[in-house]
Amino acid sequence: MTDATTPAAGPTSTTGAVHPVGLATRAAWAARDWLYAVRWQVQSLGPTTADDYRDGDRPPVVVIPGVYETWHFMRPLMDALHDRGHPVHVLPVLRHNVRPVPASAREVVAYLDEHDLRGVLLVTHSKGGLIGKYAMTSLDPDRRIDRMVAVSTPFGGSSLARLAPVPHLRAFRAADPVLAAMGRELEVNARITSVYGVFDTLIPEGSELAGATNVRLPVGGHFRILGDPRTREAVLAATD
Repeated sequence: MTDATTPAAGPTSTTGAVHPVGLATRAAWAARDWLYAVRWQVQSLGPTTADDYRDGDRPPVVVIPGVYETWHFMRPLMDALHDRGHPVHVLPVLRHNVRPVPASAREVVAYLDEHDLRGVLLVTHSKGGLIGKYAMTSLDPDRRIDRMVAVSTPFGGSSLARLAPVPHLRAFRAADPVLAAMGRELEVNARITSVYGVFDTLIPEGSELAGATNVRLPVGGHFRILGDPRTREAVLAATD
């Protein structure tokens, strides 16, 4: 596993084990995490449109946000990728992403087919990574999807999901049939980079994925990792 555990470290710096995070630090990170989420919900009402990202001459990027998120949550990473020359595509059809993983994955693949996108890099957050892996393993025989970068994705489930009040959140249990079946699909993991912090507000187990490129950053929270410069560096490194 790759660790980047100092403020100056890039995503390929290896520094050894990460020190345990204290309760006070976790509480502070959690508070900042939810403030970040609220801020981006408000910013999603702004004037930026998906068409602003569609030009570029490098391989295409398709972004898939997490549950309850619109594509605007991904804008810090979209900006970095677009500035690097990638055309970046979003899927408004996913709306706030509460549909089952297989149904959403079918929407992703339908979009790739409709626009004849090939050599695609998926850049995803949280549930978006599950949607991306399902598409890669079950719905992409022509391999339009080249690889995926997943940020804070519950590949092994979340123990908090069993407490969720609605079915589309309880689907993140490790025992969920879709999640469990994807966990047995190991071959595709070599084409996945999993980026996650030392503490995740919603995924206590973390996001390490066997056989993938795992990048653990000295960041706390589930949402604010999207805006961290070290996450941007990790995502850009995965495009090279």
